[in-house]
Amino acid sequence: MAMSSTARKRVVVIGGGFAGINAAVNLAKFPVDITLVDRKNHHTFQPLLYQVALAVLSPAEIAQPIRSILRDHQNIEVLMDEAVGFDLEEKRVELKTGAQLEYDYLIIATGSTHSYFGHDEWSKLAPGLKTVEDATEIRRRVLLAFEFAERQMQEAGTHPPLRFVIIGGGPTGVELAGAISDIARLYMARDFRHIDPASAQVLILEGSPNILAAYPPELQKKALDQLSALGVKIRTNAHVTDVQPGYVMIGDERLDATVTLWAAGVQASPLGKLLGVPLDRRGCVIVDQFLNPPEHPEIFICGDLAHVEEDGKQVPGVAQPAMQMGTYAAKRIGRLVSAELGSDGTGLNEPFHYFDKGDMATIGRKAAVANIKWPFHGRWSGFPAWIVWLVIHIYFIIGFRNRLAIFRQWAWTYLTFQDGARLITGSQELPGWDSQYGKQPSEAVVPAESVTTRT
Repeated sequence: MAMSSTARKRVVVIGGGFAGINAAVNLAKFPVDITLVDRKNHHTFQPLLYQVALAVLSPAEIAQPIRSILRDHQNIEVLMDEAVGFDLEEKRVELKTGAQLEYDYLIIATGSTHSYFGHDEWSKLAPGLKTVEDATEIRRRVLLAFEFAERQMQEAGTHPPLRFVIIGGGPTGVELAGAISDIARLYMARDFRHIDPASAQVLILEGSPNILAAYPPELQKKALDQLSALGVKIRTNAHVTDVQPGYVMIGDERLDATVTLWAAGVQASPLGKLLGVPLDRRGCVIVDQFLNPPEHPEIFICGDLAHVEEDGKQVPGVAQPAMQMGTYAAKRIGRLVSAELGSDGTGLNEPFHYFDKGDMATIGRKAAVANIKWPFHGRWSGFPAWIVWLVIHIYFIIGFRNRLAIFRQWAWTYLTFQDGARLITGSQELPGWDSQYGKQPSEAVVPAESVTTRT
C-alpha cells in the first residue's frame, strides 16, 4: 500500500542520467525521502562519449559514481538495480532483484537506446554510441583496424584501403567522423612503420538531403566545408538497406567497410511500454504540460523518454531539455508536497517550458558549428565555435576532478598530438575482416627482409 498523506512523502527516481540526477539534487531541498535507481553505478556525460570512443579521453574522465555525486544529500539513497515493472494502482515499482519500492511520486528518466529500424541484428555489426561500453567497443574496433592493417602489410606487403563508414549524419555521426579523421591524420601519423594512417577513408551515409538537419542551412554548409577539409566524404540521400560483416548495402550497391558505426536513430527506453499509457512511434511517453502521462499526476516522465511539444514541435532528446525536465519535476513535486502541508500552492499551475540555449557539434580539432540562442544570439563555426563548445562542455562536467582531468588531457593532446587512451581491450576479432581481407592477421613471425617499410 502507498504511504498515508501524513507520512513523509517518498519519491522514486528511475535513471541516473541528466534528468534523474538533476531531479534528485533539486528534490533534496524538500522534506521528502528519495530513492534513485539505476542499473549502473555511474553517471555518464554523454556529449563526450565520442571522445572516449576515439581514444582522446578515458571512461573515468567522463563518468562519475552516482553515490559520489549525491553523497552530501542525506535524504537520498541510491540503489543499483533495474526497474522491470509497475503497479500503478498500488504505487509500486518492481525491481529486477525481486524487491518492490513504494512511492508517492515517481520520476522516470531512463533515456533512449539505438534504433535500427526493425533490423536489430545490425547492432552487433554497427555499434551505436550511448554508453561507456559502446564507446570502448567503438574504440576497440577503430584501433584494431589500424593494427590489423599494419600486420597485413607486414605479412602480404599490401592491404586494401581502410574505410570507416558512419551511418547517420546527425551530431553524433559528424563528431565521430571528425574524430576518426583527426586521430588518423594527426595523432597516429608517426606510430606505424608500414601503413599510412592518414590514407584511411571516412564516409558518412545520411538518408536525408542534409547532414545536421536540425541546424540552420548556413551551419550545415559550414559543417560540410569543415568535414571536407578533414578528408571526410559525405553521401546524402543514401538509404542503407543492409549491414553485413565487412560491407553495407545502399540499395543494390555494395560498399566495403572495415568498421561500420551507427548514428542514424534512437528509440525510447522500453520501460515506457510497461506503464500502459499512450506512446508515440518512437516509444516516448506522451505527457501533458506538467510532464505527467494521462490520469497520473503523481508520475513524471523526463528526458528522452518524454514526448513534450512546444509550439507544435517536439522538444529534442538532448542533454539540456533533460536537465530542465528533471529540475522542473523536482520543483513541482516540492510545490505539491508543500501544498499538502498547508502552503498557499504558489506555482502549482506553472507548466514546463523548455528554454532553448542553442545547439553545437564539434567536427574535429579546432572545428565546430554552434547555433547559440543564449545568452546571446549567434551562428558560429570553426575555431571560435570550438572554443565555445570546449568551455561549455567542461563547465557542465560533474565534479571538479573531472573538469581538471579533461582540461589537462585536452591541452596535452592539442599541444603534443599524442593520445594517452589508445587502449585495445576485449576481443581481438574484427567483424568483416575475413570477408574483406581474406583472414584475420596471423601471429606468424615475418622475416625482416619481407617487410616493406613506409617512407
